Amino acid sequence: MLKITIKAFVLWLVILVLAIINGGLREALLMPVMSNALALPLSGILLSVLILAVACLTLPWLGRLNAAGYAAIGSGWLSLTLVFEFSFGYLIQDKSWPQLVEAYTFKDGNLWPIVLLVVASAPCVAAKIRHRI
Repeated sequence: MLKITIKAFVLWLVILVLAIINGGLREALLMPVMSNALALPLSGILLSVLILAVACLTLPWLGRLNAAGYAAIGSGWLSLTLVFEFSFGYLIQDKSWPQLVEAYTFKDGNLWPIVLLVVASAPCVAAKIRHRI
């Protein structure tokens, strides 16, 4: 079980790096040429696709699990993401709690709540796509 937990954590770190790169690309490439109302959803869709791709491509590395195992990995990824987002935002970016919570709305085309749903469900969805469950 520890081995699977470590592998799941490593995969979450990969997702974190992809999310940071996605955010940088959104700020550097998308926002200068289009509105927030278009850049935010495009970025959210891209990140969701990347998360699902990571889950699908790395599923064999995780090994065969039952549905509860894949759900546990998704729950872990969601928990790590929330802890990271709130900790980084509050402690490093010095954002207020209302500012942090605002990111969890659909304001200006923001799809972050859907991205979080993808994070939580990606291992199960990948397992279904790859006929593991």
